[in-house]
Amino acid sequence: MNTFWKATLFVLMTIVIIAGITLPIVKSPSVWYELPNIPGLEEKAKIIFFHVPTAWLAVIAFLTAMVQGIKYLRTNNFEHDAKSNSALQIGMVFTILATITGSIWAKFTWGAFWHWDPRETSIFILLLIYGSLFALRSAIENEEKRAKLSAVYSIFAFLTVPFFVFIMPRIMAGLHPGSADDTNAGPVVDFQMNSTMQVIFYISLIAFTILFVWIWKLGYKSILFKHQLVKEYD
Repeated sequence: MNTFWKATLFVLMTIVIIAGITLPIVKSPSVWYELPNIPGLEEKAKIIFFHVPTAWLAVIAFLTAMVQGIKYLRTNNFEHDAKSNSALQIGMVFTILATITGSIWAKFTWGAFWHWDPRETSIFILLLIYGSLFALRSAIENEEKRAKLSAVYSIFAFLTVPFFVFIMPRIMAGLHPGSADDTNAGPVVDFQMNSTMQVIFYISLIAFTILFVWIWKLGYKSILFKHQLVKEYD
């Protein structure tokens, strides 16, 4: 990633961190720097600037892993397996971060870190699905076989992502905002946000997406470099 994108990432992340933490939430915002009070969320609504983007990055990462897996099956080029593997690692990390930030929010909102709410259950299932993929990769020594099985698994695994992330938590009754019986906040992106809150929210999504691309490139390049070193010294 060149200097421009690194500087852009720094500026955007700085805006999100400072604005997301310091701007006050009031019942009736009257100036641009005040954020609206959302029934059922109150001051804790600020976590959406960090929690939602981590979940967003997990979806982007798993989608990238699937796309690169398909490319590997078509070309048998190890570079695509490296890109898929890097995306899978990032997806797993950000799924865990989404779970942790969500649990912190749940503790202050519902009184406990975990309630087996449909949203919590769905993300736990995704952790099991993709955790199994890492177990599969570590159990197979043959490089070509590992890459092919991983590619196929990543395709079928991602088919479950839209259901567990976007559908299941919205068709079932639960505690999480956006559940079928939610009458307060509504769906995550349909909060009663004012323009300032929307700007911060979307800046956060953009910043985290740039962060993903940076980490992903570093990840697959390090995998390729390690692969090259192993081949040279075998």
